[in-house]
Amino acid sequence: MAGTLHVELVSADRLLWSGEATSLLARTLDGDIGILPGHAPVMSLLAEGVVEIDTEDNETWVAAVDSGFLSVAKDRVSILSESAEMSHDIDLERAKQDLARVKAEGADDVEAADEVRRLEARIRAVELASS
Repeated sequence: MAGTLHVELVSADRLLWSGEATSLLARTLDGDIGILPGHAPVMSLLAEGVVEIDTEDNETWVAAVDSGFLSVAKDRVSILSESAEMSHDIDLERAKQDLARVKAEGADDVEAADEVRRLEARIRAVELASS
């Protein structure tokens, strides 16, 4: 199809979303990247964050993703994430409680910082999907 991207969002254990899209926004280690049909080939490392997929049916699918890879070639986009969760599968209140707990524990180690980023991404995904 002209003017669309074929997108596959895959976590380590399953395919979360696959279909035709008009645009995509993701966070990489180099910053946010927007992908439109005709985008130049790219391979990048994903950062913890949110992926937004705009479909040709004017729907927006939002997912929280952990580290992984983003590949774009010939209007095909593959997002391969260690773990990912669609916004409609996230329990917002639980994510907020978990974030408050991790912050209250006050651990300054790398593992705690990674957990804070993951929880913040989950919360952003739900908030973006509901706006």
